[in-house]
Amino acid sequence: MSTPSLDAAYAHCAAVVRTRARNFYYGLRLTPEPRRSAVYSVYAWMRAADDLTDEAATPELKRAGLERFAASAERLIAGTDLAEDERCPVWTAFRETYRRFELDPADLRSLLAGLAWDLQHDAQAASSREPVLVCADRAELERYCYCVASTVGLICVRIWGLRPGADRAAAHRLAVQRGLAFQLTNILRDFGEDYDAGRVYLPRAEFRAAGLSVEEVRNWSRPEACASFINAISAWARHAYEGSAPLDDMIDPPCAPGLRAMTAIYSGLLRVIENAPARVAADRRVRLQSATKAGIALKALLNGWILRRPARQGATA
Repeated sequence: MSTPSLDAAYAHCAAVVRTRARNFYYGLRLTPEPRRSAVYSVYAWMRAADDLTDEAATPELKRAGLERFAASAERLIAGTDLAEDERCPVWTAFRETYRRFELDPADLRSLLAGLAWDLQHDAQAASSREPVLVCADRAELERYCYCVASTVGLICVRIWGLRPGADRAAAHRLAVQRGLAFQLTNILRDFGEDYDAGRVYLPRAEFRAAGLSVEEVRNWSRPEACASFINAISAWARHAYEGSAPLDDMIDPPCAPGLRAMTAIYSGLLRVIENAPARVAADRRVRLQSATKAGIALKALLNGWILRRPARQGATA
């Protein structure tokens, strides 16, 4: 297999984001090149890893596929040449992104550890008649969110860069918190879908404290108690959005609109759930209309342009 050109590889990754990640696409496309293509390649690489575990027929095949993918990641980290099966658009683009932006190997390994965590519980779900509760408590769920979401935030911040004078350690902490906010929103939005697939990410301790079973929430059989339960998780996610708000002003200004747009879209999804908690148990997934997302992206772009625009001479403070 011949290695594709970088231009072709990055174009392929952009198409993956456009077709597979509509919420991310509306925000990420605001990122200027070459950082836009770099972030696209990160998503496409993550998607390739996730697809390996989703498409295999058995837990054993899923695990073997992820192990091969992790071995490829270690070759990338070591700087060795592409193997025959890695001479594809995703690996070609991501390898260049990894090298050019000096990504942290720990973030890649943590992300793959999160996928391995999912596989472990998939195997349990395959042999169980009841949905598997993946996390015991909030601390364990937060660790899971770190692996599958906060690491992505850290990678994106590395690619976007920080404005001069920004505190890198503080930006790191805030990116972790923003990743938590995004993933909690995903978990709430996908609760019914995940339950039907045999796994639930909301913590066992939260169900016990609310005096609810997982089945009662899925069936929304005790509406007031179920709404209170979902509202408590929503409040946790909202707190993470609010607590990570300073991150927006720490990102390199040309890239900040992308982060603001993605945050507004995911925060908007959470707002739908806050206003109608029963939506998490509905058969139709919570979504924002495409026109709404496009409007959010345009607003973020215009706000970013206004903030970067030089003040006119003679303007008053």
